[in-house]
Amino acid sequence: MLKDDILVGARAAAEHCGLTQRWIYAMVDRGELPVIRRGRNLLFRKSELERALTGDVAVS
Repeated sequence: MLKDDILVGARAAAEHCGLTQRWIYAMVDRGELPVIRRGRNLLFRKSELERALTGDVAVS
C-alpha cells in the first residue's frame, strides 16, 4: 500500500536509511535523493530512497 511506502520528514528517512538527518538534508539539497515537498514537510518514498542509495536509479 502506498501509505506504507511513505516516510514523513528527514528524521524518518535518516532512521530508515541509517544516516544522519544532516546527511539526508545535504543529499536533498544536491538533488541526490527524491523528495516531495509539502509545505515545510519533506516526504520520501522508502522504495525510491533505497533505489537512490544503492545507485540503481538516477535521480533527476
